[in-house]
Parts: sequence; structure tokens; C-alpha cells
Amino acid sequence: MTNTTSASAQKDRVIIFDTTLRDGEQCPGASMTFEEKMTVAALLDEMGVDVIEAGFPMASIGDFESVSEIARRVKHASVCGLSRAALNDIDRCAEAVKHAVRPRIHTFISTSPVHMKYKLQKTPEQVLEMISASVTRARNHVENVEWSAEDGTRTEIDFLCRCVETAIRAGANTINIPDTVGYTTPAEYEALFRTVRERVPNADQAVFSVHCHNDLGMAVANSLAGLAGGARQIECTVNGIGERAGNAALEEVVMAIDTRSDVLPYSTGINTKMLTRASKMVSAVTSFPVQYNKAIVGRNAFAHESGIHQDGMLKNTQTYEIMTPESVGVSKTSLVMGKHSGRHAFKEKLKELGYELGENALNDAFARFKDLADRKKVVYDEDIEALVDRGIAAGNERIKLVSLSIIAGTRGPQRATMKIEVDGEVHTEEAEGNGPVDATFNAIHALVPHEARLELYQVHAVTEGTDAQAEVSVRLEENGKVVTARAADPDTLVASAEAYITALNKMQMKRESINPQSVAI
Repeated sequence: MTNTTSASAQKDRVIIFDTTLRDGEQCPGASMTFEEKMTVAALLDEMGVDVIEAGFPMASIGDFESVSEIARRVKHASVCGLSRAALNDIDRCAEAVKHAVRPRIHTFISTSPVHMKYKLQKTPEQVLEMISASVTRARNHVENVEWSAEDGTRTEIDFLCRCVETAIRAGANTINIPDTVGYTTPAEYEALFRTVRERVPNADQAVFSVHCHNDLGMAVANSLAGLAGGARQIECTVNGIGERAGNAALEEVVMAIDTRSDVLPYSTGINTKMLTRASKMVSAVTSFPVQYNKAIVGRNAFAHESGIHQDGMLKNTQTYEIMTPESVGVSKTSLVMGKHSGRHAFKEKLKELGYELGENALNDAFARFKDLADRKKVVYDEDIEALVDRGIAAGNERIKLVSLSIIAGTRGPQRATMKIEVDGEVHTEEAEGNGPVDATFNAIHALVPHEARLELYQVHAVTEGTDAQAEVSVRLEENGKVVTARAADPDTLVASAEAYITALNKMQMKRESINPQSVAI
């Protein structure tokens, strides 16, 4: 964790505002259950996140309830709810966050010409009036109010300055100027903050914030440029998940500041050793895989295959690593567990990998580990992570795989015999297909009739070797709703069935809930 001991370090403390549970969840297919949100919020709080944007309370009853419960449970971080510039939205948001240690209302309105004309259908003067009224209403509820200029980087600078001045005068103590569509560049963004802070007379009364989307791949660079322009809050998400191409990645922002303190003289309160754990958890609950070459937390972030690189690493790790694996919570150990390993050793291994499981979850994970160890000669760290992640993501299942048998080979037709449990009742079906995977999915469709369309089917090996676990990703679409699910098993066809069934469970939850409205800032 970065320590801030000197006065200058305290002055340049950067507030980390995590919006994984709000903006991140708006990523198509990345919705989380109530309990998953509680688990992620608890980890963010433990990790040292300053502000947790828990959701958009007006969007649905489910969002309101999850924000309210997170506000009650979080012990250290400020809990924030998002609100449009509508008085009933703000009142609803205030009700949701009122039990937080430091409740915050985050209200926003569009300020760019294109948004005001086509989205809001409001004049600039009407927008200024709405800013004043909404921020005043929010400040009457809580002391901590953030105001955002949606599409701020495409807003005319004179009008943006008037909006910021109006929001601060009405009581906003955090001003966010987001790059909502990922359009700006680092030099432009830095200059924007400098200009606004110089021209707005009451700018010294507020903390300025950045919120960058990654449409052109510059979200992290733009966020850091905003700091150079005077911002002291960064809004980001774990793994960079979010709408379209995503948001600035929390782990990349934090480690850039931590690693390059020579040119980024700032500090955060994040325990960097928990970054990999947070990445794996968010990936598990959203079923969104982390790309192998993802900075900081990707599988290959500390991998070296080139002979030249390996030779350099053996002589001195600093030849090709600018940070240590341990600094972000990555263990160097890989081959220590097997079928003779006991429960205590398994529990210690989980701690080493960054998992803290309750007693029931630990027992379930250990049982699956022993089953896996009986089927594999060597159990790698990645195998253990995959089976634990599978357990984390397996809540609220109405449909469960009981058994699967496949007839496959060159002499078709391929045939799958499947037994599943639906709401406690076991059903069996046999189906043919163009290959064993197609037969498996046809059997599922016969057992659980649905209209969902398979958009993605992807397989990769968790570890090396012919007995490696296969990790399967499945994405389904139905009437505009998209869900993604993953499963891992040494048998590729079992993993395929598990992933498809998990996706169907998620789709069922979407059908039964009121879908949150998508809000972009």
C-alpha cells in the first residue's frame, strides 16, 4: 500500500472512485446478483477504495435495495448513488445512501451542444437552472455532493465554465468532467482542466474529477493527464469494464501512480497487493474473462517466454519487470497441490492466491478441488482459481447439470444424453447434433426451451498439458438482453454444458427483474 507521510504527499493524494458496480455493470452481459454486489463492495472497501459508486437507485427496486444494503455494510469508503438532474431521482438516491458512513449523491446532466439539442431538448439557460436546482436539492440531503457534466469533453468551454461555477455555487464539492464518449486526448484533457480551474472563480472550493471511457484506448492516459491538469479524483473500474470499450482500469491507474512516482507525484490509499484478487473476483461474478495480455492483472503480465527475456530475468528480474508480481498480489508458486493435500493446506493456498472464503464456501471448494485432483495429475494455481471462481459465480441456480454422456467420433451422428435439475425436478433428454458441442446444446434446449441466441462460444486451456482444465465462455442474447457465463472442467463438453446452463440461469434472473436503465457519464 502506498503511504502518505509528508505534507506534500497528503496534498497530492488522489481519491479513487470505483464505479464497477454502476458503470461497470452497464457493460452488456455483466450484470451481477445482489449477493455478488455485496461481495465486490466488501472487497473494494477492504482494498482501500475511497468512494464506491454502488448503483443508480432510481433505475429499479433491485438497484435501490443493493445500494441501500451496500451503504449499511461498507465500513470505511464513502458510498455514492447516481442520480439524474430530477428532484425525485435525487430524493430516491438520498434515501438509498442515507445509512452510509459518508453518503454521497452524484448528480449529472448533459452539457454538450449535441446532447442538449437532441437528448435533453433543453436550452443552455434551462440546463443551468436544472444544475442549480438539482445540486441544491442534493446538498439539502447530504454534505457530499458530486456534479458531472455529461459529455464534458465535447462541451463548449465558455458554457462548461458557467456550468461548473453554477454547480459549485449550489453546493457541489466534487466536480467531474467526464470524457463520456472516449473522444479526447491526454494533452486536450489536461488543458481542459487547467482552463476550467483558472477561469471559474470558485474552483478552489471543489475537488475536480476525471471519468474516462476507453473508445480510443486512452482512458488511463487521459485520467493521468487530468491529474496533471489539477484533478484529484479518478473514476475507474476493476478490469476496466464498462459500456462500449470500457472505463479506465483501476489497477492500471493505481500501479502507474505507484510505479512512476518520479513523474506522477501522487499517492492513493489502495492496497496494491489486492489488485489481482479484485480482478479475479470481478471477472468471476461478471463472467467476463480478463485478456491474457491485460496490463497488471493479465495472465501474461509477468510471463516471459522469449529466450533473451528469460536469460535477463534469471540474471536480474528488473531487466524485464518494472514491478514485482507480489506487489499486485500475484504468487510465483505454481505446482504445490495434489490429491494428497489436506484441507488446511488448501485453505492456506487460497489465502496465498487472495481468496478468503466462508466455511460453507471453503468446504464446497475443497470438495471440488479433491474431485479435480483425482482427475488431474498436477493441480496448478490457475486450476484452483478456476474452480473457486466457478463457485463464486454459481449462486441463485435454478437449473443444474446432473450428468452428461456423449457419443462422438468420425462415425456420426454425435449424440448427447443429459440429465439436469430444474427447480428441484430432474429431467433427462437425448439429442443429436453436428458435433458433440452442438448435440450438448441441443439437449439443453430441449430440456429448457428458450429463445436465446448463442452469440459467443469460446474455449481455452486454463493450464498446460493434455489434462488441463478447459475454460468455456458462452454469451447469449434474447430480446436485447445479453448475458455471459464461464465454466471450467477437465472435460471440455462438461465445461461447455455448465457455461451454457449458467448463462441460462443469468438470463432467467434478467427476465424476472426490472432492468436498470443505462446511464452514461
